[in-house]
Amino acid sequence: MRQIPVDTSAATVMVAQPPQPKVKDRRTGERAMDAETGAALSTVDVMFAANGEVEILSVTVPESGISDELTMGTPVVLTGLIARPWENEFNGQKRHGIAFRAVAVTSLATGASKPKAA
Repeated sequence: MRQIPVDTSAATVMVAQPPQPKVKDRRTGERAMDAETGAALSTVDVMFAANGEVEILSVTVPESGISDELTMGTPVVLTGLIARPWENEFNGQKRHGIAFRAVAVTSLATGASKPKAA
């Protein structure tokens, strides 16, 4: 699958919604896990402002890469952010989009702690 690195150096990024566990199967509530490392995954919605435009992105990140105290409005840095195009077919309708994934989401607020150790 294609992975496109995203340059965040000129962007302002803030938490829009605090981290939530990523669910693999909504019917069973099964938690999504990283296929390679087995780490539990979470999603963090962030406000991504760059080039005069603002987007809300839902970013998947391993729990170990989430710093403490990520509340709404907290300025953050996204380490290793990539975009992955996706496409699927459900009930005869084709859908497509872009999924975002980061190695870590770290608070830039004063006194923020370091990301949790893996």
